[in-house]
Amino acid sequence: MDTTLRDGEQTQGVSFTPAEKVNIAKALLQSLRVDRIEVASARVSQGEKEAVTSINQWAQQEGFAGCVEVLGFVDHTRSVDWILETGGQVINLLTKGSEKHCREQLGKMLTEHTEDILQTVNYALTKDLRVNVYLEDWSNGYQDNPDYVYGLMDNLRHSGISHFMLPDTLGVLSPEEVFNNLSDMSKRYPELQFDFHPHNDYGLATANVMAAVRAGLSSIHCTVNCLGERAGNASLAEVAVVLRDKMNMKLSIDESHIVRISNMVENFSGKRVAANTPIIGADVFTQTAGIHADGDQKGGLYKTRLSPERFSRIRSYALGKMSGKASLKKNLEQLELDLSEENQKKVLARIVSLGDSKQTITTDDLPFIIADVLESKNYQHIKLLNCSITSGLNLESTVSIRVNVNGTKHVASGAGNGGFDAFIDAINKVMKLHNYSLPELTDYEVRIPKGGHASALTECVITWDCGRELRKTRGVHANQVFAAVFAVLKIINMQLHELKM
Repeated sequence: MDTTLRDGEQTQGVSFTPAEKVNIAKALLQSLRVDRIEVASARVSQGEKEAVTSINQWAQQEGFAGCVEVLGFVDHTRSVDWILETGGQVINLLTKGSEKHCREQLGKMLTEHTEDILQTVNYALTKDLRVNVYLEDWSNGYQDNPDYVYGLMDNLRHSGISHFMLPDTLGVLSPEEVFNNLSDMSKRYPELQFDFHPHNDYGLATANVMAAVRAGLSSIHCTVNCLGERAGNASLAEVAVVLRDKMNMKLSIDESHIVRISNMVENFSGKRVAANTPIIGADVFTQTAGIHADGDQKGGLYKTRLSPERFSRIRSYALGKMSGKASLKKNLEQLELDLSEENQKKVLARIVSLGDSKQTITTDDLPFIIADVLESKNYQHIKLLNCSITSGLNLESTVSIRVNVNGTKHVASGAGNGGFDAFIDAINKVMKLHNYSLPELTDYEVRIPKGGHASALTECVITWDCGRELRKTRGVHANQVFAAVFAVLKIINMQLHELKM
């Protein structure tokens, strides 16, 4: 059962609009194929009521009516009537699963609380609602006073309740405790259907789910992206994959939709998924080390059953200072490009160099690097040794450079309307000493790869009027001003080389 739309919405700062709730509900049941969804708490707001009504109307039309559940309260008729008005068919009744909660929060004894519960349960059943019951704080209640839990169960076991839902409300249990406690509950009440509702406060939610399944439970509660109060609930993606791969369980989940729905919930909730989050994180199917790419190239040595294709994803090989030949080859294959061994070495050297100033180079960046390397000549008439550029709003930009021109080192500074203009001022001062002046700049184009991000490599292409012809030079760098600087150095090197010939 997915409870993203109810318990997941208790995440700090998360509130789904009615339209967002409807879209998530449809995706969970129709695409991901979860068995049940819990979509709201009764009597919260008018907007919540509108959302639940829309979900129930759609579910009725598509054959999912009995799969939509709403949290209700021990309030006799009010929660039941609210759910009935939305067209709902299932109430998940919140009861007190620990003596401490019952005594201190409600101010009641077990017998009094039981009477109130049965009053609401009986009313719901007369209205043809299916009733499930949460034993809130069951994990602490079982550990502190198991006799209270047994007493509550004995009072409710023959009342027509479909599921008894046992929450680790504060995420306090270890896998061993989950197994022992749930095994005891299952043996004492073998005829009853139990659900396990874990929380992730100790980072044990997925491991606790495995323990619950080993104890015989077949109903588990999860949320998309581990949403939920405090550290969140159990991650649906992790639970689905672990149960299938590590416990050989049969599930209805269609894994190919896991990442798409994760992205939907991420966008609607505003809660970003960490790049290294198992299954759904941006980086989890990316090999960074060159040795790993080499192993995959030679025999899939670093591939496991946890393949990206299962989740409609692809494996990628990061390009950066740790890249090797195999990393480059894998990316070239993806782009359907073929380079000679010599050019591969040149491109790889540039990747490693760029990796020192930029953490990761993507496949989208690669065509820029290749084009830059293939058109570059090994002219070293001018070489930039150091360069510092300072820019500010409503302030003139300044540049300090140190360059080597045909074996002579120069230091110069420049100022201008922007960092590039300041660099041109400085480099002109140096090149004037060598009787050289830059050709006139006729066009200046800066771009990043299609689908690139703010951290993408920048390509700067400058068109120069060289008298009898127009020439273009290209510079590539993570910083767009330095991309332009390298394009300037190329035209100088080309023309100095021609003057020497």
